[in-house]
Amino acid sequence: MELLSKTLARVKPSPTIAVTQKAAELKAAGRDIIGLGAGEPDFDTPVNIQDAGIAAIKAGKTKYTAVDGIPELKQAICAKFKRDNGLDYVPAQISVGTGGKQVLYNALMATLNAGEEVVIPAPYWVSYPDMVLLAGGEPVIAPATLENDFKLTPEALEAAITPKTKWFIFNSPSNPTGAGYSWDEVKALTDVLMRHPHVWVLTDDMYEHLAYDDFKFCTPAQVEPALYDRTLTMNGVSKAYAMTGWRIGYAAGPEKLIGAMRKIQSQSTSNPCTISQWAAVEALNGTQDFIPENNKMFARRRDLVVDMLNQIDGVICPKPEGAFYVYPSIKGLIGKTSAAGTKITDDEVFATALLEETGVAVVFGAAFGLSPNFRISYATSDEALKEACSRIQGFCAAMK
Repeated sequence: MELLSKTLARVKPSPTIAVTQKAAELKAAGRDIIGLGAGEPDFDTPVNIQDAGIAAIKAGKTKYTAVDGIPELKQAICAKFKRDNGLDYVPAQISVGTGGKQVLYNALMATLNAGEEVVIPAPYWVSYPDMVLLAGGEPVIAPATLENDFKLTPEALEAAITPKTKWFIFNSPSNPTGAGYSWDEVKALTDVLMRHPHVWVLTDDMYEHLAYDDFKFCTPAQVEPALYDRTLTMNGVSKAYAMTGWRIGYAAGPEKLIGAMRKIQSQSTSNPCTISQWAAVEALNGTQDFIPENNKMFARRRDLVVDMLNQIDGVICPKPEGAFYVYPSIKGLIGKTSAAGTKITDDEVFATALLEETGVAVVFGAAFGLSPNFRISYATSDEALKEACSRIQGFCAAMK
């Protein structure tokens, strides 16, 4: 009898985690490695949030909680949605999970039947298609091309929807491209969704507060109130509050859906870390003053990376509106040969050769569903970014 399930054969390990692990192994072996694969801020968690976690430990708040979040955190999340997005929710409409990934996974596991489809714009976060496959569904990839600034057009969304479509997954600002959709661009997509009442909207707003220049974030249920009853709006404290390791994500949606997600969570992980929940209460209710300060640093780093990459012949790097990623095209380098003799046939070969020859770790574009590109996370120091981009410039200039 075969030990492993057939379902497991449908999915692959996370490429972003694999790149980060490979870079760490090479560093441990003594190589001079600059890792630009991990999507996490290099800032420490703000002190007020750290203190709230410590206070929770000292106050003995270390027991099991309700499966999907303490009442105080659910109230803070309701207040956040009202304050930031003009959306009204009650605590029974809130789910708190161990990171945003669990929240998305719970929703898909609770709703998908075999063969039902989920429309996912590409480039996409690497986990979306595999979570759909794990839940028994079928990912339908809708391309969002460089020519359209990596944003899905209404026409492409319309073409991807079929009678089998259960969900549309929407992510703005985007991982991996940093592309942020304006109010009018979101409205154009919600107009399509209004014509297809069987399609639910799963929106990943994890990078909401990482927005630069004149870009103003908005979320589908805010833009089109008529979608409120079939939208799950997911967010979390990982990125804006530099709390990636605390593992708290949350979502708001219809009570029936939230109840189904609670059932999944009750038989998998049960409640998220109690201490992290109390820290998240402080994150959402406490001062937000550090967010614009951090964003100034991120915007400066973005401009540095975009400028240096666009100096390379054969590379095109759009300037993103948010998040902390760039997603340059290497179309002009395909077919060339590196200084060490590697023929660049695709973006995975490019990323492997770049790591081996220069010690710069990036994630290849095929992992995100759109090639030939690669992703850089600029959530690291200016010095590391300058050195990394300088090495990438040298690597590309030496190609023949």
